[in-house]
Amino acid sequence: MPETLTAGPTYLGKALADEPNAFGEFESSADLMDDAVALRERMADEGYLFLPGLLDSDRVKAARASLLDKLDAEGVLDRSRPRAEGVVKAGVELSFRADLANGDEAIASLLYDGEMMAFWQFFLGGPALHFDFTWLRARTPAEHTVTHPHCDTVYMGRGTPNLYTAWTPLDDVPYDFGGLMILEGSCKREEQLGEYWKMDVDTYCTNGPESEAIESGRQTWQEDKLHGSYSRDLFAVQQDMGGRWLGAEYRMGDLLIFGMHSLHAAADNRTNRIRLSTDSRYQLASEPADDRWIGDNPPAHGPAGKRGMIC
Repeated sequence: MPETLTAGPTYLGKALADEPNAFGEFESSADLMDDAVALRERMADEGYLFLPGLLDSDRVKAARASLLDKLDAEGVLDRSRPRAEGVVKAGVELSFRADLANGDEAIASLLYDGEMMAFWQFFLGGPALHFDFTWLRARTPAEHTVTHPHCDTVYMGRGTPNLYTAWTPLDDVPYDFGGLMILEGSCKREEQLGEYWKMDVDTYCTNGPESEAIESGRQTWQEDKLHGSYSRDLFAVQQDMGGRWLGAEYRMGDLLIFGMHSLHAAADNRTNRIRLSTDSRYQLASEPADDRWIGDNPPAHGPAGKRGMIC
């Protein structure tokens, strides 16, 4: 891990290290890997676990290669460069590409088998269930594709609250390549975040002006829900709540997991390469699961997942 932050992350072009006490590095939990109780206690205290080298790098490489093959077939890679570099063709912008993960055997092997599922059974203390929907990001350097500060509970809060996200980088991710960041201590900021945590992005006002567009699938969410973001100003959030935005220069095989109430965002991708990563979700199989994300063809945020109400 680097000792200085001279080439640290940026958000919408502004360096986090330029602001006092705005950025720090994750604490590794690799030393707790034989102690499930200690891992659960740290998760409760910090809202995240950073697990360097947990995953088999060969599985990660295979998943990355499979995705790059698909992207190359779409014509979005710069073919003057080696495919393995994942250099994006000039003028191409990508962000959320869950379709690439659908039916991909290498992705399934990485996320839903092997070390990953063994870890979740150990951490949860019983048989683990994973969501069938895989969130896959193919992030190119474009301002409007940035991931703003948000908590996952607003997207998947209809099942157990004891649900966890695994963020898996599919490459080495130095600071100029971006990567996920978590606001230190945010999982305990109920005074500031309590009302936001209660939001369900898939509820809507049946008597509102946007109801027809939402029910038909032409519009995903009500505009006042900010696409589920808590804010679109990462720096203002940090100044209001305190704590630092925490991150890392990830290596292939690293894993970051966090709970539903941890506020997180992504740093800028300042390269010409596509940053590939996945979000996958895990819980005890014995607890209720949010049915938007379960099954052969999960409804996700489509019309079947909506809940109308009179506002």
